[in-house]
Amino acid sequence: MRVKNLIGRRTATPPRDAVTPSHQILLRGGYVRQMGQGIFSLLPLGQRSRAKIEQILREEMDAIEGQEILMPVVTPAELWQQSGRYQAIGGELVRFDDRSGHPHVLNMTNEETVVDVVKANVDSYRQLPFMVYQVQTKFRDEPRSRAGLIRVREFIMKDGYSFHRTPEDLEAYYDRVLEAYKRIFKRCGLTQTVDISSDTGMMGGRLAHEFMFLSPHGEDTLLLCDSCGYRANREVVPTKRSFKPAQDEPLAEMQRVDTPGTKTIEEVATFLKTTADRCCKAVLFMTRDDKPVAGFVRGDMDLNQAKLRNAIMAAELRPMREDEFAQFGSVAGYFGPVGLDPEVWTMRFDRSILETPNLVIGGNEKDVHVTGFNLARDLEGAEVIDLADVVEGDPCPECGTGLRQSRGIEVGNIFQLGTKYSESMELLYTEEDGVAKHPTMGCYGIGVGRTLACVIEEHHDENGPMWPATVAPFTVQVCCIQAKKQPVREAGDALYQALLKAGVDVILDDREVGAGFMFADADLIGAPVRVIISPRNLKNDAVEMKYRVANADESLPTSLPIAEAAETIPKLVKKLIDAIEG
Repeated sequence: MRVKNLIGRRTATPPRDAVTPSHQILLRGGYVRQMGQGIFSLLPLGQRSRAKIEQILREEMDAIEGQEILMPVVTPAELWQQSGRYQAIGGELVRFDDRSGHPHVLNMTNEETVVDVVKANVDSYRQLPFMVYQVQTKFRDEPRSRAGLIRVREFIMKDGYSFHRTPEDLEAYYDRVLEAYKRIFKRCGLTQTVDISSDTGMMGGRLAHEFMFLSPHGEDTLLLCDSCGYRANREVVPTKRSFKPAQDEPLAEMQRVDTPGTKTIEEVATFLKTTADRCCKAVLFMTRDDKPVAGFVRGDMDLNQAKLRNAIMAAELRPMREDEFAQFGSVAGYFGPVGLDPEVWTMRFDRSILETPNLVIGGNEKDVHVTGFNLARDLEGAEVIDLADVVEGDPCPECGTGLRQSRGIEVGNIFQLGTKYSESMELLYTEEDGVAKHPTMGCYGIGVGRTLACVIEEHHDENGPMWPATVAPFTVQVCCIQAKKQPVREAGDALYQALLKAGVDVILDDREVGAGFMFADADLIGAPVRVIISPRNLKNDAVEMKYRVANADESLPTSLPIAEAAETIPKLVKKLIDAIEG
């Protein structure tokens, strides 16, 4: 490829609406073209890098006996109706009717499709276990697409699905996939990626891990223990701190008090001359079938929606609107758990409510609160569970050391699905004794575009990307300074042709532009190895070598005899790749 023919404009001006480094660089470097909210075209530079990431994915999936298939982007709705997810998933799942009126969906994941494939091709224990995978486009009508390729609506994903006779066999294979994922991210140059325990969410199943790239731009909150190595998404970290007061406190009687104009925890605490930790915070939701749900935590804490959703086995919860309070017997800003109809409301209480005496609660009447609430006494039989968000400094659930908080971008996930889909979709195989059984399933995903963006997040400077040699669009760029001079142009073209013949991903810049402009462009292309051919270098029968690599090995040569360049440069590229892959 020659730079003068490369599609994609490069610019020195950072886009105003791009906040993260990867978003800025992808636009500045001409890697992508945004077509709409969360929808991008990949231009040649972006596509070349994506293809290299996909090749790494394929090699590692094949190494653990994966079989590549390709499933459709569109699926008949019957499959999703059979699994139950057609009704359970909200607006993120795009549903539509074809011209004959038949309902379909745009796949955001492929559990239903792969079960349909396996039903038609597997019927005996002799065929188990196996794993199939694909690299395919998916669509999720994401309500908050942001940060370029980090959160999009249309995306390319590697998803794999394994099928097993027993949970134990799944667990053994799950560990193999986990190690394969570690190799994948290492080969892509992502050194700041950790695997953490996570919520199974809409996927279901009993165990899940996410692979998180640690970044201040991440949307997920992670809790890490530097003492024992525990790490998990905050959605699944159990609260281990004690909420009991240092000494016993006599239980007060409940009393209704006027609290005019005090809707928030802070306003109520100030008005009643108490503190937030002596108030009960109510967080209210509606299920998809419009049933009211209330979760309660202490006023100085935040409620973890994932914990509440899992506890009541709800596929989706949305915040209750203010206009919905009255129909369920309360008032916005003054909601309390006493006096509500338990046949109407689903209520769950965090342990902090049980262990903290004499709390302030809402009075379910405008401008009224109630003091002296004690859960065990005043609401017998109330369900107490872990509902609170864990925060930095809280005890590690495994060793008790204070946890450290970080942010992360999810680049991959793996799930032990169990028989959730094989049962609901009636997938059966015949065991050795002739008994029909449901296979146990695992699911394994990696976002390709998001991985590409995270590589830039980790490897960049103010001038552009510093691509790891394993995934760089081009590993070598030949820059011809003063290319209008015939010796320079001929030497550059000869080296370019020789490197192509040697199998090197090389791009040649032989435009008649200034050196500063050419090098700024080269920084945005980000080839790890830059070869500079100029009249001055040619006088010495040499080429100058530059490396766009963080902490470049000092043993890398800064110049090469021009007669040896075509033979030496492929070895330098291999050395850079070996340094990443180990």
